[in-house]
Amino acid sequence: MNSRPTPFDELDRKIITALMANARTSFAEIGAAVGLSSTAVKRRVDRLRDTGVITGFTATVKPSALGWRTEAYVEVYCEGAAPPRRLAEVVRNHPEITAAMTVTGGADALLHVRARDVQHFEEVLERIRIEPFIRKTISVMVLSHLIPESPEAGASQPAPEEATDGAAGLR
Repeated sequence: MNSRPTPFDELDRKIITALMANARTSFAEIGAAVGLSSTAVKRRVDRLRDTGVITGFTATVKPSALGWRTEAYVEVYCEGAAPPRRLAEVVRNHPEITAAMTVTGGADALLHVRARDVQHFEEVLERIRIEPFIRKTISVMVLSHLIPESPEAGASQPAPEEATDGAAGLR
């Protein structure tokens, strides 16, 4: 993997745009749209993958089909200065956390949580809060997605096992 920024041209941008719209679009279809052969498109996609511009391909799944019926964002406030790598260790232990990032402002981190229902969300929140360096959390429940086709409205990972088998409880 190359760590240098890789320049790319307008054709690369068009290829990336086509793949972002539908990663299953064939190289031949993309080539026809951008004026290249399928072989030339493949070479460019391979280069974009090798240089880390394209990091992967994924399916977007309706969260409720996987058992995710409740969604929230959780602001996390830490005691002292919790290093980002320690926060990352904690969030990796919670499969219901689908995204996590450090942020500016009063909170130290922002978590995107999906759960079966409100009770399951509360259990997840309790597991997060027992971490010794977490001082408080503030949660905001998602009511609806105003841009339903956005990546945030879908799920890129399967629901945790307890969300599909009906088992409840803390880990």
